[in-house]
Amino acid sequence: MARIRTPVVITANDLLTGEVVYLDPVHRWSPELSAAKVFDVLDEAEGELATVSSEAVVVGAYLAEVSNDSAVTPRHYRESFRHKGPSNYFHGKQAVQEAEVAA
Repeated sequence: MARIRTPVVITANDLLTGEVVYLDPVHRWSPELSAAKVFDVLDEAEGELATVSSEAVVVGAYLAEVSNDSAVTPRHYRESFRHKGPSNYFHGKQAVQEAEVAA
């Protein structure tokens, strides 16, 4: 298995809603990738991941590679897919995106 490369963010799924969430700099879970704390040191990210994984707020927390050029964006297509939300019909994030495109 390939070793994860920095920069990374910590992502998980909200236990109650199932939404994709990202850990922000003040240790809150945000649905916005742009609010995520970006780690440039892998050991620091892994240490942080170990502490948040025990919380009863999220499930499946892990490190996800991102690009951090002008904006934080997913580096892998799986993360891009998760970031956009469910693909079966428009609801949640996709409903908002669809409404913005239609306007």
